[in-house]
Amino acid sequence: MSKKKVVIGMSGGVDSSVAAYLLKKAGYDVTGIMMKLTPDINEYEECETSCCNLSAVNDARRVADILDIPFYVMNFKKEFGSQVIDYFVNEYMQGRTPNPCIACNKYVKFDSFLTKARALGADYIATGHYAKIERHNNRYTLRKADDPKKDQSYVLYSLTQDQLSHTLMPCSEYTKEEIRDIAKEIGLKVYNKKDSQEICFIPDNNHGKFIEEYNKKKIKQGNFVDKEGNVLGRHKGIVYYTIGQRKGLGLALGRPVFVTDINPFTNEVVIGDEEDIFKTKLIAKNINLIPFDELEGEMKVEAKIRYSAKPCKATIIPVRDGKIEVVFDEKQRAITKGQSVVFYDDDLVVGGGIIEKVL
Repeated sequence: MSKKKVVIGMSGGVDSSVAAYLLKKAGYDVTGIMMKLTPDINEYEECETSCCNLSAVNDARRVADILDIPFYVMNFKKEFGSQVIDYFVNEYMQGRTPNPCIACNKYVKFDSFLTKARALGADYIATGHYAKIERHNNRYTLRKADDPKKDQSYVLYSLTQDQLSHTLMPCSEYTKEEIRDIAKEIGLKVYNKKDSQEICFIPDNNHGKFIEEYNKKKIKQGNFVDKEGNVLGRHKGIVYYTIGQRKGLGLALGRPVFVTDINPFTNEVVIGDEEDIFKTKLIAKNINLIPFDELEGEMKVEAKIRYSAKPCKATIIPVRDGKIEVVFDEKQRAITKGQSVVFYDDDLVVGGGIIEKVL
């Protein structure tokens, strides 16, 4: 019986490197692929923790040599540019705050990559993500990883049944420390490599500057206003702000103030007190549900409104046009349009969607 063929996305980091090792050890026929996503390193400043710069390619290639697996670099810049960077820029221009990692997972890493892997004859794709894929009652489910500090299920909620059924995530049953120990034990120099923290295509994390350069035009300044519409000052462009922001406003009002809303139509940034950024309800669109196809009635869940947020008790309610209303038991700080809300039942990912409205 021939071995099952797996194409694994290798970033040059420790997680995907050890994932490749674990798959080979488990008996799979493994091929490593570096997905070239971002513009060439001479177009934007290189960062040592970027996922696909020359240093990362060399790190991944050395790991593949040690593991004795084939390794290739595959160009996904077109897909990444249209589905992630363009989306990111357009969302900020509309006064929303997107999550580019979720868009990348949805459209590139688990869509375009899977399509190309199948064309190569692969049975599965694999990644170094920390999340569990399990089959239950003839349906694939997504669950939190064993290591709560590294769990990445939040950014994977958009995976479909087809994608889940053809994806392997071997790091999910290990802690990060155990993954580093394995890498060191088998002689991988990336065992102590830092994790990437910034947005991969914005090395300096200055998204406003990036958007100006990407659009090749000056972002328009506008007014800071209070909730009554009174002008409080001038802002440098709506792309520089997000809900809940306090620092970098350049306002001296004698008290701490926060961004409570962004209006792209009037080019205004609304300022208020901290109590103004606490809300209990939202409407989510672009819903993906994993354990079932439709939400037929109210359901008690825990929900996260951003990757770093703590899951909080909430009720999800189906509303028209396939959207979901989320009602939290307690007020949430800085619910932000454009971010994703993800629903959990204990460690099971129920699904999620993009925050469209805050009520």
